[in-house]
Amino acid sequence: MITRMNKLTLLIYHKEYTAFLERLRNLGVVHIAQKNSGAVCDPELEKQLNLSARYKQMMKRFETSGVKEFAPAGDISSVAAMLERYDTVTAEIEQNRTLLQVVEKDIATVEPWGDFDFSMLEKLEAAGYRVQFFISPVKCFASDWVERYNAIVVATNSSRNYFVTVTATGVDVEIDAEQAKLPTASLSQLRDEKNRVLQHLAALEHEAKEIAAANMNTLRAANEALLHEVEFSKVLLGGEKVSGDKLLLLEGWVPEDNVTELKEMLDGCGVFYELRAVRRGDNAPVKLKNNAFTRMYEVLTRMYGMPGGTDFDPTPIVAPFFSLFFAFCMGDAGYGLILILLGFLLKKKLKSDLAGMMNLVITLGIFTTVLGALLGTFFGISLIDSDIPQTLKNFIIAGDVELFGSKYNVQMLLALAIGIVHISIAMTVKVINSTVFFGFKDSLSVWGWWMVVVGGAVAGTLTFLSVIPVDLSKWVFIAIGGLGALGIYILNDLRRNVLMNIGAGLWDTYNMASGLLGDILSYIRLFALGLAGGMLGQTFNSLALMVVEDQEGMGAIFAWIGFGLIIIVGHVLNIAMSCLSAFVHPLRLTFVEYFKNAGYEGKGTEYKPFKNNKN
Repeated sequence: MITRMNKLTLLIYHKEYTAFLERLRNLGVVHIAQKNSGAVCDPELEKQLNLSARYKQMMKRFETSGVKEFAPAGDISSVAAMLERYDTVTAEIEQNRTLLQVVEKDIATVEPWGDFDFSMLEKLEAAGYRVQFFISPVKCFASDWVERYNAIVVATNSSRNYFVTVTATGVDVEIDAEQAKLPTASLSQLRDEKNRVLQHLAALEHEAKEIAAANMNTLRAANEALLHEVEFSKVLLGGEKVSGDKLLLLEGWVPEDNVTELKEMLDGCGVFYELRAVRRGDNAPVKLKNNAFTRMYEVLTRMYGMPGGTDFDPTPIVAPFFSLFFAFCMGDAGYGLILILLGFLLKKKLKSDLAGMMNLVITLGIFTTVLGALLGTFFGISLIDSDIPQTLKNFIIAGDVELFGSKYNVQMLLALAIGIVHISIAMTVKVINSTVFFGFKDSLSVWGWWMVVVGGAVAGTLTFLSVIPVDLSKWVFIAIGGLGALGIYILNDLRRNVLMNIGAGLWDTYNMASGLLGDILSYIRLFALGLAGGMLGQTFNSLALMVVEDQEGMGAIFAWIGFGLIIIVGHVLNIAMSCLSAFVHPLRLTFVEYFKNAGYEGKGTEYKPFKNNKN
């Protein structure tokens, strides 16, 4: 359900504005209406936002730094110095990585020539001899170079000759070969340099990881504190100046439950204020208020969008049906028990915000266990074919049922029946919602379709169950069709002429006829996914049994090991795939089939009170 809101209008004297906002923030119950879109252009606020963006960027770098555990948050005043040091370290890391590439390139250049002392070349040159280095393909190496220039092949690598010429100073060496350009350091010196760079680089990378490990949570706390100040700055700049800039007008929303404490605070401040109930057309924020079971499913409502001004909270209906859909898609009581066990184990290890999600996992596991038992599957084993007592088998929903002269799978019919009920509830919610927010006269078309679809489905079910006699059902369907047609084609808009209403009604009929059947058939996926998961689990069981069949002696030991591996790996894989399908497809049935037929738009704004997050 949605908590009732009250609109708050405030007039504050400009000199008392900042102090009043502090008191309002400490109370933490008012959702401030942001009107001043140009507030973000304030230099100080822009500086805060840029700093927050930098904090977020650094947190991403820390998260991807390879650190597994982060220290608790420390003093946030040290963040600036820490970031400066981290920038220095990362800059040095990049410099050393570049230097390493240069050194490795020099090593690759010198390696073919071997390790020699470059000072010897200077001594030879002083003695009147010049040594030059050349590279040429083996097939292009001329034998007369040996006689003319004292060419000496030092190495041959990849069909290339690496050779030197030793000539008297001043003699021009004219050969068709590439002259090598060597660094001034020897191979051993370059390797020593590489090791030095690697050691320094490792030390820098280690320091960067230590900085990340020690300051990740401190940086997160600093960013939260900064965003806290950003929120205050936005509210501070969002006041509308009136009465010659002496007064500031501020508007907001407060839940009905918090009105009394807000009044006490405002009366003590001496400011002018007005509190009134929400009116139609007000863009009030939405605060959901549900019981413990339904509250777990509010995350699904938020994924689609919060209820708008003309919406009901869909969560109370989403909760049981999503659980039912999930359980139907899983379709295995054993898998449900695994989810329950996994939920309890992770609940103890995860943080409080994530641990709350484990309550949802446990709940979905309970639904899966119960429905999986009713559908007759336990870790891929068909319970209807097992040796359990017949009394228990009587509760299993399985097999075929004869209907209208043909046989149909009872689980498939159950999935379709659930779909009809789900869509009927959606249309019922839509008609009630339309009547409440737009009035009965403007909802006659919606009532017409409700009479045809929901009324027809109820009448057909009662006739099938022999509650309504067949002779009487004909007149019931005529009455339902007549009343529905009146609302759909004649009275759908009392402000238009009849011909336009008939045209609009025909267009609605086309859309409804083409969409409604497809919506109902979409629920067959519940049966199909459950069947696929059960068959895959049964296949893994059969493969495991084939491994141990007719095995004796030592072979039997290895066979049972293989049996265990197939069972564990197979069912873990099947559970993972089934969980993914069991989340995505029920979500689609909720967001598409239900929300569309319920007229739910989800364009509301979530209630976010202006409060002091430091408390």
